[in-house]
Amino acid sequence: MRSTPGWQADRAGLRRTSLRRRELRADDVAVRVDYCGVCHTDLHAVRTHTGEAPLVPGHEFTGVVTEIGHEVTRFAIGDQVAVGNIVDSCGTCAMCEAGQENFCHEFPTLTYGGTDRRDGTTTLGAFSREYIVRDEFAYPLPAGLDPAAAAPLLCAGITVWEPLRALGVGPGTRVAVAGLGGLGHLAVKLAVALGADTTVISRSADKADDARRLGGHDLIVSTDERQMAAARDRFDVVIDTIAVPHDVAPYLKLVALDGTLSHVGHLGSVTVQAIDLLAGRKKLSSAGSGGRPATAALLEFCAQHGIAADIELLPSARVNEALDRLERSDVRYRFVLDLSDLPQNR
Repeated sequence: MRSTPGWQADRAGLRRTSLRRRELRADDVAVRVDYCGVCHTDLHAVRTHTGEAPLVPGHEFTGVVTEIGHEVTRFAIGDQVAVGNIVDSCGTCAMCEAGQENFCHEFPTLTYGGTDRRDGTTTLGAFSREYIVRDEFAYPLPAGLDPAAAAPLLCAGITVWEPLRALGVGPGTRVAVAGLGGLGHLAVKLAVALGADTTVISRSADKADDARRLGGHDLIVSTDERQMAAARDRFDVVIDTIAVPHDVAPYLKLVALDGTLSHVGHLGSVTVQAIDLLAGRKKLSSAGSGGRPATAALLEFCAQHGIAADIELLPSARVNEALDRLERSDVRYRFVLDLSDLPQNR
């Protein structure tokens, strides 16, 4: 086994400690973690941690390959790479064969809080200086992408990219993005780059300037009944990125004939009246993460179009501050931790 410094959950939050990593398998790469995004999933995991299993968050990160297993041919030492929230899958089910490892029938192995498919240990995340990962689940970081601002593409970005592509968003498509946070601001950037007429839906008008800066063509205030009524049946696709429980009925009313509301921000239970779907043959869908082909395509698309997350970069020693502020929605739009304040010794 090898060791690396990182941030592990305890009752008080996250504390710095020495983590154990496996020695490289034949198809592994060792990655020096340089930048890791802070996701609402991390916040939820820390706040609900029971201590039954070790918890080290972090599942959207970029870094540099420092060592490779003897069967690895895709990477060389010194390559810049990106890793997301899936680090393995069964590889043989229908979903895996279709390149949708995120929907693996045996459930994908998550970057943290998952179970390693070979030795049964709990996976520990990338709030650490080193991560060991199967080479098939690491992605070359395209030239031109800032590695810090690119880190959130591996979770927030792919989460909204998947429904945008699956629903055929492109020139002439009318898209609305509900919620302008970590997911939402990337959904706006990606929809605009795909050629869609893109509108932001927010609880207040104070996001209007940001919506325009991100490329949005309009803003609808969701608390203004007249604005919401005027937008009825207007959008082919509504991407709902709101991270807290909420009523989806007002957003379904905005969906056009045969359009879709994709609910990606909050993955709890949803109550829907059938009449809200019936009136307009509307569809309610969801998505989560993405398979390997889609993730690679997202990174190339972002490099071609100059898309990355709007971030606030903090040294990893301020990780608990980042979680506290994220809980208050005090960030525009994604915290990223700089892991260079952790030593590289093993």
